[in-house]
Amino acid sequence: MVKKTYKLNGLTCADCALKIEDSVKKLKGVNTAQLVFAAQKLHIELDGSNTEDEVETLVKNTVKSIEPDVEVVDSNTRSYSDESSYNSRELKKDILILLTGAALFAAGLAAGRNALALFALMFISWLTAGHEVIYKAFSNIIRGRIFDENFLMVTATIGAFATGQYSEAAAVMLFYKLGMIFEERAVDQSRKSIAGLIGLKPEYANLKTDSGIVRIGAESVQPGDVLVIRPGEKVPVDAVVTEGTSLLDTSSLTGESVPKPIGPGDEALGGTINKSDLLTVKATNTLNQSAVSRILELVEDAASRKAPLESFISKFAAYYTPAVTIAAVLVAVLPPFITGSMDFRTWLYRAMTFLVISCPCALVVSIPLTFFAGIGKASSKGILIKGGNYLDALNKVDTVVFDKTGTLTKGEFRVTEARPNGCPENELLKLAAYAEYNSTHPIARSITAAYNEAVDGTVIESSTETAGKGIKTRALGHEILAGSLEFVKDACTDIPADADIAADGGTMVYIVSDGRYMGSVKVSDTLKEDAETAIGRLRENGIKRIVMLTGDSRRAAEAIADKLHLDDVKYGLLPHEKVEWLEKIKSDSKGGTIFVGDGINDAPVLAMADIGVSMGRIGSDAAIEASDIVLMKDEPSSLPDALRIASFTRRIAMQNIIFAISVKVLFLLLGAFGLSTMWEAVFSDVGVTVLAVLNTLRIRHFKI
Repeated sequence: MVKKTYKLNGLTCADCALKIEDSVKKLKGVNTAQLVFAAQKLHIELDGSNTEDEVETLVKNTVKSIEPDVEVVDSNTRSYSDESSYNSRELKKDILILLTGAALFAAGLAAGRNALALFALMFISWLTAGHEVIYKAFSNIIRGRIFDENFLMVTATIGAFATGQYSEAAAVMLFYKLGMIFEERAVDQSRKSIAGLIGLKPEYANLKTDSGIVRIGAESVQPGDVLVIRPGEKVPVDAVVTEGTSLLDTSSLTGESVPKPIGPGDEALGGTINKSDLLTVKATNTLNQSAVSRILELVEDAASRKAPLESFISKFAAYYTPAVTIAAVLVAVLPPFITGSMDFRTWLYRAMTFLVISCPCALVVSIPLTFFAGIGKASSKGILIKGGNYLDALNKVDTVVFDKTGTLTKGEFRVTEARPNGCPENELLKLAAYAEYNSTHPIARSITAAYNEAVDGTVIESSTETAGKGIKTRALGHEILAGSLEFVKDACTDIPADADIAADGGTMVYIVSDGRYMGSVKVSDTLKEDAETAIGRLRENGIKRIVMLTGDSRRAAEAIADKLHLDDVKYGLLPHEKVEWLEKIKSDSKGGTIFVGDGINDAPVLAMADIGVSMGRIGSDAAIEASDIVLMKDEPSSLPDALRIASFTRRIAMQNIIFAISVKVLFLLLGAFGLSTMWEAVFSDVGVTVLAVLNTLRIRHFKI
């Protein structure tokens, strides 16, 4: 399946976004479609029955038929979030229209009792302020799309004219226009604020050429280009430092406030900022391939995975507007007959007020923006969350399962003790190094590094590794086994009783050569500095059970578990055994289960968990692909931060839902009984939307 993404510049109507998504899904050649209103991005998957160009033409025509002013462009041709959807020219035009309409309205009021002048001026004021709404309403009716906010507003104000409420009809359209200006500005500022949380992509690069330094667009940089980065400038693309030392501000990617020292041979990621001295670097990626672009795409595209609340609101809006329109007709028709008063004029006015109140904008706009803001806030703290569904699911978690190595511990192993058995220590290390040479396990790498001489790989005839247990190698004319005591003891009968020693948090690797026990090597790892703090904060955030699953030895695993006061620990596990234990833990859990691993070796367990969290280093494609959430700083303490952001985001979403529905229900009841006017109805529609969006912006300033 071919996937395409389009940017819909100028899309400010959330209800129209739902209609565009539904219409695009029905196009020939489109398998699925997802429109992310918060990011103004349309994701489609082609089924091959039409060419890409044909589908693109159909998509553009569909969008134009619903929102004529929206520009559809390929997402690869524009930057992501640095474009304003509501620019200063549009704002000035809208203000001019509003002022003109207001002047005509004032002239109408001055006309006093001159009924013809009053009607004419109020009608022109209504037409001036609402011409876009009127045009959209009638054009949508022609296309068969009747029930939207434009239809509701036009129907209601025409009803006001029909009942002789000329000034009220014009005033409602004026206030609606004013409210729409505030709403579009609020939504636009919300998008800008969210984009600001994750940082903007670099704009330029200083290319070093034979004739000097040339400034070029960051998108023009190619791998191998030599770039100069001055103090205060952004690193344009992922690169390796070739000259100079400096401090690098990585906060835009990891949320880490302390600058990182950097020098020749170190990696400098695109989007980070050079703080102190001049650097010369060699580009390793293009802009679109660099970490900052991948992260920005991931955060924006995360909004396509809707939280249950978002999905509910989308379905709710599809049925809500037709339902209230039918209810308004009943309000206009039934009471006059029931009461026998036949006062259609009064009840028609009440029905029109009912229609104005009923617009679902506050919910349709604010809820997606709320989850998008939560994802953006998390990313500013070095937490990549792949969707609103995962962000919301964090609120239901009561069990967290950790891997050990590289997750709770640093994964930086080193040999801290060698215990030879009747042979020189160097001979023991040599046998161990040749045995482990072909293994990529961190423990194996540390043993190879501890042998101070070079390993001649040509004399290694074969190596067979048993995951989680050890390795058997044919080298130097010997059959060498290196691994756990259980792994080697079947091949050796002379292992001393005192060989089974406590590793004090480390791991013992036993060496056997041609059936003879040669000794053991102790390899130690250390806890991450924030591991204990992370466990304590998880419990403060309502996590009831914390478990560790590891392939390490019993003593090493229990030493870590005791120090961190974990509820349970399972050790000596192979990858499939971790999956089996996680299944059991999930079945015992009343809420959701998180598994936290390295994102590469633990891929099966990450997939099994309700939420898979990887401790992947920033820029690691494997870590990003393997999990639902990526903790970019490799710090366990980022997980409690994610839980707090998720809780606050849901709280804001619920506040917006309760506030919007409560106000609408109140005014709907008041309107039906004639206790509210269209003026108040406008507040219950546009005013509530603006307040809900502003409430969403609180997520940006949330203190963790």
